Amino acid sequence: MAQRERRQRGWAARACALAATALLAACSTVVPRAPVEAPPPPRAAERPPEVETGIPRDTQRNRVALLAPLSGANAGVGRSIANATQLALLDTNATQIRVTEYDTAANGTGGGAAAAARRAIDEGAQLILGPLLADDARQVGPIARAAGVPVLSFSNDASVAGPGVYVMGYAPAQSVQRVVGYARGRGVTSFAGLMPNGLYGERASTAFLRAVEAAGGQVVSLQTFQRAPGALSAAAARVAAKGPYGAVLVADGGASAAAAAAPLRRGSTGAHLLGTELWNTESGIAARPQLAGAWFASVSDTLYRQFATRYRGRFGAGPYRLASLGYDAVLLTVRMARDWPIGARFPEPRLRDPDGFSGIDGAFRFGRDGVAERALEVQEIRGGTTVVVSPAPGGFGR
Repeated sequence: MAQRERRQRGWAARACALAATALLAACSTVVPRAPVEAPPPPRAAERPPEVETGIPRDTQRNRVALLAPLSGANAGVGRSIANATQLALLDTNATQIRVTEYDTAANGTGGGAAAAARRAIDEGAQLILGPLLADDARQVGPIARAAGVPVLSFSNDASVAGPGVYVMGYAPAQSVQRVVGYARGRGVTSFAGLMPNGLYGERASTAFLRAVEAAGGQVVSLQTFQRAPGALSAAAARVAAKGPYGAVLVADGGASAAAAAAPLRRGSTGAHLLGTELWNTESGIAARPQLAGAWFASVSDTLYRQFATRYRGRFGAGPYRLASLGYDAVLLTVRMARDWPIGARFPEPRLRDPDGFSGIDGAFRFGRDGVAERALEVQEIRGGTTVVVSPAPGGFGR
């Protein structure tokens, strides 16, 4: 009996021990096979990424700056040029260049042409299109030259051209030479001239005298006038007193030529009025009956009319005539971009290609002086419209 009680007490003790062991196992924490490593402390050499200010760098396109008056008195023509550059980019589907606009007339905010050029260069511009005005081009030239950035100015002032600065505008000397040459070819031997005072008149006068001499003609009278009431009529009367002459050049706008037409023709019955490229910038020039039979030389309007239609369809208004300079500057840049590696300097020497370039204003090329030589046509005002009487050459023969 005593032995049985001892066996029962032993089984109970072993059962209690097993139960205690199971309870401890159930309440214990599972320990992983390998300890978890703490993250390493940051290395002293590591720095946070740098944040680039301004326009981000573009590794897929070359940067081109457009400098134009987007505010102020010339904002209309400046915006028209800017719109034309956008249209050219769309028409050519250009993917290798990026054109950024800079306002050259932002003087109220400390800007201006010089500040616009500096900002453009600081933001990576490798080529500058513009500016429009000669004084602005004179500011931009030295800044761009120091940075090795070429400038394609829209000015018509040949004096702003120089190393790295090119003039795309319509130089008056070329239109004078072209129309005088045409008149001489039509049998005119004696010429007269009516020139406004000022820089444009001075340069037109010089070009006129040289063109007539080169064509084998003779200048019988050359008079200047102030832009003041009565001055133009008096100058026209002085020219008429020196007649007769076969043609007379009026180196001013169509309104001046129309006002002077009657006395000029009294000085020589049947004399042709001659005009410059300024006439082509006036949309209503052909509607002036006083100018019937007049001749003037300018860039071709054939492709420009198509451009103006597309421009009007996109922007809801017609362009200024000078807008074609912005369009053609982009066409030239797109052509050059074929051999212009991304991030490299603009291949300026190729601007001197003797075969030149083509645009909506026709063929042009840059001479040794950096001024665009243009293939010009001669138009005659006839029946309330203009008629091409001598087409522009399609290119430059060598």
